Amino acid sequence: LNPIFNLSSLNLSHAGDGRSRLRQEDSPPRIIEHPSDLIVSKGEPATLNCKAEGRPTPTVEWYKDGERVETDRENPRSHRMLLPSGSLFFLRIVHGRRSKPDDGNYVCIARNYLGEAVSRNASLEVACKFDIPLSSSGRNGSFRCPSCIVEEW
Repeated sequence: LNPIFNLSSLNLSHAGDGRSRLRQEDSPPRIIEHPSDLIVSKGEPATLNCKAEGRPTPTVEWYKDGERVETDRENPRSHRMLLPSGSLFFLRIVHGRRSKPDDGNYVCIARNYLGEAVSRNASLEVACKFDIPLSSSGRNGSFRCPSCIVEEW
């Protein structure tokens, strides 16, 4: 919908009937806090921030790799919560074979009857943990580093 209202179309017969009131306070959604890229360890909590303004207050939905993200509002057993601010909170980051992993590219979309606003993309990466056993046994080693040759121009 176009928020521009043509006042020349009003006449006195419209006065007081409630159908021609211009709601100047209404505005389309606008993202005022975009999500940022995150690197999080498996099993740890995380938050992708998104904050939008508009009137009426926009609803916020999240999409991961183009698919809508299911939150606790649709599934009370979900490990993802849509916060009142519009941010997406992960109780724990999932990354495994048994469930769909959380890593991917996320975007939030804020909507009201005047339109929608789309945030910047944010990537969520799961940090890999490596357990490298330390050993005090073995042979000494040496490394050879090639010298750097600089030529003048």
